Amino acid sequence: MARPMKVGVQLPEVEEPVSWTDLRDIALTAEDVGFDSVWVGDHLLYRDADAARGPWEAWSILSALAAVTDRVQLGPLVAATAFHNPAMLAKKAATVDEISGGRLIVGLGAGWNQAEFDAFGYPYDHRASRFEEAFTIIRTLLTEGHIDFDGEYFTLRDCELQPPPRPGGPPLLVGSNGRRMLSATLPFVQMWNTWYGSYGNTPEGLAELVATIDDIAASVGVEQDSFQKTAAVLVEVPDIARGHDYRKRAGDPPAIVGTPEVMASRLVDFADAGVSHIQLVVEPITAASVEWLGSVLQILDR
Repeated sequence: MARPMKVGVQLPEVEEPVSWTDLRDIALTAEDVGFDSVWVGDHLLYRDADAARGPWEAWSILSALAAVTDRVQLGPLVAATAFHNPAMLAKKAATVDEISGGRLIVGLGAGWNQAEFDAFGYPYDHRASRFEEAFTIIRTLLTEGHIDFDGEYFTLRDCELQPPPRPGGPPLLVGSNGRRMLSATLPFVQMWNTWYGSYGNTPEGLAELVATIDDIAASVGVEQDSFQKTAAVLVEVPDIARGHDYRKRAGDPPAIVGTPEVMASRLVDFADAGVSHIQLVVEPITAASVEWLGSVLQILDR
């Protein structure tokens, strides 16, 4: 029996300090046990009342993962266009796609965490407007290889990607539930993504959101089956040791938890809600957790 949806896993961000070798080992374990994709958050800094934490830079990690993995798809979940000159982001994406042998999914969003915008000196105003211009530049360079652009925020003169990206470019994914951003992107992307907090981490909530996304797509003349729908799902793996300073994500909805059989059944419910690819956000996120989840994937493959 074919797996009812693709299943990916997001690598750790700031749950606890991790090294490159930790990230590499989790990704290789994910590939070994049968995951379809591995994802990296594109963030710079989180602040809370106790401390500041930040992950390693996303595109550097993606490049390294592209070199050490062989099969899994890779992508940022999602790349904040505000953190990158859009033409340079397109150049990075084409390069990582080449290193990976065509396994990159280019996830894009506007960013949301003002603390990292302020700390690194990126403007937080007019994020949707800035995103719309950046998106036009990125998609045009990745699909056509060349652009001249005059905008309010960006100007490019005879910009081209050399060496050129693969024909058609890597697939584009938009991470947003906002009508304005979706209206600007759904006519051009191959995938849409939502975070588990946006739908309560339940199949019922996801089905409602998918219906809303389909309505927005229809309003801009996009068929609902012309792009793949994807969703992050929060799961908890039992009896896995956490580091002494492991930090759970604050304010999360309840995670999906249970035996491998129960978890596999629940994940099928998410597929039935209308998505063809899910990205597991795992509590705790370790190589041991990912190995345990391999038994869930085996059940899905029966």
